[in-house]
Amino acid sequence: MDYDSVADELYALRPEEFTAARASAMASARTAGDRELAERIRTLRKPSLAAWVSNLLVRTSPGEVEPLLRLGEGLRQAHQDLDGTQLRELSRRQHALIRALSLQARQLAKEAGHPIGESVQREVENTLHAVLADPEAAEAWAGGRLAKPLSATVGFPATAEGARPQRPAPTPAPASSRPGKKESEQQRRKLAREDAEAAERELRELQDEAAAAGQEVTEAKEQVDGLQRRVEELAGELERVRGEHQQARFAERAARERARTADRRAREAGRKAATAAARLERLTSPSSDA
Repeated sequence: MDYDSVADELYALRPEEFTAARASAMASARTAGDRELAERIRTLRKPSLAAWVSNLLVRTSPGEVEPLLRLGEGLRQAHQDLDGTQLRELSRRQHALIRALSLQARQLAKEAGHPIGESVQREVENTLHAVLADPEAAEAWAGGRLAKPLSATVGFPATAEGARPQRPAPTPAPASSRPGKKESEQQRRKLAREDAEAAERELRELQDEAAAAGQEVTEAKEQVDGLQRRVEELAGELERVRGEHQQARFAERAARERARTADRRAREAGRKAATAAARLERLTSPSSDA
């Protein structure tokens, strides 16, 4: 048993199977005397539904992984080189590939018994966008062990038909031509909207984590209840076996006593038989007739 094989096995499971399988793997590691491995297994987090679907796509369709990774490398290089023609071409491929993969992931989830809605599908698409924008996100996704969906920390600017590569920001205008009060107010509203959107995203993430944690609690309680029932069954079985053992010991002692009694009586009978035989021999001998 090693960490990578355990992690791969756990993240290949359906979400509802994860917690019990993780507990079993921890117990096996402890039984083997590897407490460090058991602790590492304990830190593995149950995947959210969107993360599980993303992992399912990687594991079920490994041939789709490499094209997306290569597309991400090309997009990042094109942005770095400010290559507008290449950006437009790769952008068209990006949208088509991500949409196709997200639909494929949705179908795979349905076939696996977990149909997903639009919100989860959007999280899968956001994960795929993050894979294109961030090489670390790409590596995490390709490993098939996501515990939660990814979001790009550095996104690609929109690259529609006719768009141009991003240019350096212009030199700030003199004070006399800087935006007035109205433009400053618009900027404040824009920042406020961005803050509100960021807070909303954080709230959704926390809600997802809370829901996942609640599900883990429910599954853990079910496991505890099941084990408690098993303990009670084993305790009853142990009590029954103890009773049978006690009865067997009583029967053994009684049998030993009967055996000793029978042996003693057999010896007494033997002595009596020997005495009777000797007496008979004396009575039937010639000397006794004289």
